[in-house]
Amino acid sequence: MSEILDPDLYARTKALLEPGDIQLNGAIVHTEYGSDDDVQMMQTTIDVGDIIAEHAGHDPHDCFVYSGNDDPDFSSNQHQGLTLEDESFVWECQQLLRQGTFDVVIYYEASADHEAILEEISDLGFEVTGVEGE
Repeated sequence: MSEILDPDLYARTKALLEPGDIQLNGAIVHTEYGSDDDVQMMQTTIDVGDIIAEHAGHDPHDCFVYSGNDDPDFSSNQHQGLTLEDESFVWECQQLLRQGTFDVVIYYEASADHEAILEEISDLGFEVTGVEGE
């Protein structure tokens, strides 16, 4: 397991993975991006989402990002990766500004290759904390 860099955020992320309709795992991607770096932040979200899609058995080109701009239940920095074919869930994230930089809290089905996902996110140059559901 990767080092827990922010115990509070880890605990809050773990709570999001509570048993529901599907089993989930997650990752906290720590970035150096500040509030003026929204384009880089979104690109990071897309890149991480593509990694998750691949390790969940989806072609990233067959997925899209839904940002919920027309959905009152979505917050402004909440996004979902969905399949083009039937809009099935691939991943969901929140971009959180904490202590001046963004962290991406992203979760996905536990059947995806969790360790490979964490390794590839790290290969992008980000510190990442893995969070496993129950």
